[in-house]
Amino acid sequence: MAFPHAHHGGFVGGGYRGGGSSSRGGGSISPPAKPQSSPQDVPPSQPAAPAPSQPRANPTNYQKPARRILLEDSERAIKVSDKIVKVIRNPKHIPDGTKAYVKLMSKYKINPTLGGKYFQGKQLQQQDGKPGPGLGGRTGVVQRLQKKTGPDDNDVGLVTAEDYENDALWLAEARIGTPPVSYWLDFDTRSADLWVWSSLLPKKTLKQSGDRAVFTPTDSSTYATKQGSTWNITYGDGSSASGTVGYDTVGLGGLIIKDQAIELANNLSDSFIQSVGSGLLGLAFSTINTCKPEPVDTPVDMLIKSNYVRKDAQLFTCLLGSWRDKEDEPDQGESFYTFGYIHQPTVDRCGGKIFYTPIDPSYGWWMFKSASVTVGSQRVHKRSKNNFAIADTGTTLALIDDASCEYIYDQIPGAKYSRDYMGYIYPSSLTEAQLPVVKIDIGGNSVTLQKEDLGFADAGNGYTYGGIQSRGDFPIDILGGTFLKAVYAIFDVGNKRFGFAVRPELKQNLSTPGSSEDSSSKKNALDNLLGKNKTVEKQAEL
Repeated sequence: MAFPHAHHGGFVGGGYRGGGSSSRGGGSISPPAKPQSSPQDVPPSQPAAPAPSQPRANPTNYQKPARRILLEDSERAIKVSDKIVKVIRNPKHIPDGTKAYVKLMSKYKINPTLGGKYFQGKQLQQQDGKPGPGLGGRTGVVQRLQKKTGPDDNDVGLVTAEDYENDALWLAEARIGTPPVSYWLDFDTRSADLWVWSSLLPKKTLKQSGDRAVFTPTDSSTYATKQGSTWNITYGDGSSASGTVGYDTVGLGGLIIKDQAIELANNLSDSFIQSVGSGLLGLAFSTINTCKPEPVDTPVDMLIKSNYVRKDAQLFTCLLGSWRDKEDEPDQGESFYTFGYIHQPTVDRCGGKIFYTPIDPSYGWWMFKSASVTVGSQRVHKRSKNNFAIADTGTTLALIDDASCEYIYDQIPGAKYSRDYMGYIYPSSLTEAQLPVVKIDIGGNSVTLQKEDLGFADAGNGYTYGGIQSRGDFPIDILGGTFLKAVYAIFDVGNKRFGFAVRPELKQNLSTPGSSEDSSSKKNALDNLLGKNKTVEKQAEL
């Protein structure tokens, strides 16, 4: 299968390079400190940590998970609740279907196939990155996300930060430095850079930092600069972030990673300044890391290289809940990540079954086969059996091939494609019975999407913007929140496979997103974010 080349996070061609090298030897992962509680805290039925086992086979069918994955060299079990990485719904995030789609056009350099005012165009650009011919210097033609501003073909303008979604929907906690400080970051399985707002940014930018935590290298006793290393992220709309690189200690739930590469922002474009979080934590492979002159190890690479974490515990998991589920579902819409273990109570709520499929990490992403889409009892026959998909925790929508997308909305009464909204919309008044059952194949096993997640945002005039949209000319599906909210996802780094347990849904809440969200939960989430530079007393007290 041939894929196109793209910039940051895109297809770069060639094989998987593995983790980048560094002058500090790649760092290490340390076990959490032993809890200072009594032995009674350990369940009496909990066995001692087993010796490291041989790598297991890589099945694509159902496999019953272990009750608890213990970490090598642990003398006792670590409390499950102590290791969860808290995730909150961004209180300032306002669902907007068009802006979410335009963000994906920028992120993946998508050319839309169904029409609308946004498109990928050619633009003359100076060597310094500014549009236009300029005065002297070298110029070149680049692909740039643009928009139509009038009825004539020549009525074209640049896309600005106001045109697309700037804020991440979910923010997760990472602890960086010594003493550790909590930072709310966008955990993104499609990116391979761990970057944060830093005190090295221009004063003008820092004045706009608001209440977010800003990393100050001199405040951490374990920080060290990686000499000569820089990073630069550039998206299809021209937005960018760049800076220098160092090493420091990073805490993710129950794991503490020493000498993890940290990318410090020295420059940020407007789109990043307008967001709420303190940066991004990429959970893809270092193949697509942007550091120069060589890529650095991502947290995912560190899991692979660690001698501390057993192969069957070299994984992280993700549960992304919905605000709709707070009152009517057993998990109350809970969201979290875990690192180094699978959260067994969640698996139990999902029926106790985990399904696995191999991934192809050659391009740095969590990519796997997704051969079919079924709507009701009808399989979409025009879809290629060699179709691939990406699991993207940094994306809210699900983008699939045009044939499948069209067939889904053909089964929804009153649904239509809107060029104004750059997507499919349908009447907000539809009942649960009027919405189809949509299933997506993942490595030979089906995931039924929640009917409540078929609607992403209010589109006005009694319509809802759909949570499933066209992937345009992009060759693979992009499975973001619409898909991920239907599963408990396991990203098995050590065995190079993607796993999932299908989440049950007792009730489908079809409220239009953004129209009736709980204000108290948003206030609590905002309060969590306002703990600017709040120091965590002990890195091991998780």
